[in-house]
Amino acid sequence: MNNGSAGHEEEGGAWSGSAGAEAFAAVEAATDWLLGYPFVFEALSRRIGADEVLVDYGCGPGAVADRAARVLGARVLGVDTSAEMLALARSTAPSVAEFHLVRDGRVTGLPDGCADAVMCNHVLASLPTEEALLGVFAEMRRLLRPGAPLVLLSTDPACTDLAYTSLRVGAEGASYRPGEEMPLRLLRRDGTWQEVRNHAWPVDRLPLLLGSARFREITQRRPTVDEALALADPGLVDRYPWTAERAEPPLVITSALAA
Repeated sequence: MNNGSAGHEEEGGAWSGSAGAEAFAAVEAATDWLLGYPFVFEALSRRIGADEVLVDYGCGPGAVADRAARVLGARVLGVDTSAEMLALARSTAPSVAEFHLVRDGRVTGLPDGCADAVMCNHVLASLPTEEALLGVFAEMRRLLRPGAPLVLLSTDPACTDLAYTSLRVGAEGASYRPGEEMPLRLLRRDGTWQEVRNHAWPVDRLPLLLGSARFREITQRRPTVDEALALADPGLVDRYPWTAERAEPPLVITSALAA
């Protein structure tokens, strides 16, 4: 492991129940905090002002939503399919204004066009079919006012050859068909590894799906370590060598506007 820590792998499935919520909250996510979330916030900062409404679709335990509220000054609403995740987020993400449960594919308590922006981080990999992807895109489009931005953060399922600082994508050297089940291992803060089962969605497939879900001006960006030096926390930048991240950055930001 390139972070120099010793650990063991533990089998895991979906982030379900209170134990799943606590396990997710224990993930370190160093690679995401270097090459992912700062660039999501940067993309949103060009489009959303202070006190405007930002929905974090799939907020999990709320750490990213909480940081977004602090960085952007937005009124952040966290939504998730897991009541246990939302309960954890309510206790650990004080900057998030509200939390809403997704039930039967629809966010409860939020009307059409209520959001000035939506961010969605690593949710798509939990979805098994294109139909499910389109359903999520349609719900995010429902929440957005016309012309408002959507910013997605995804792990490229083709990045299976390298051992990243806080994640391992698939089996080494393997390739996966769209929607195929794929293991993902995530480093916990205690040095152990959590394995979950994701689904492989090629990042170059997302623009077509977003277009069919009534999004426009779709762009993609693969942040690099050199670009992250000006955005990420300096302590994080200095903590690891980021060898694999420099060789082949694994995260992709997809941005679009609601038509």
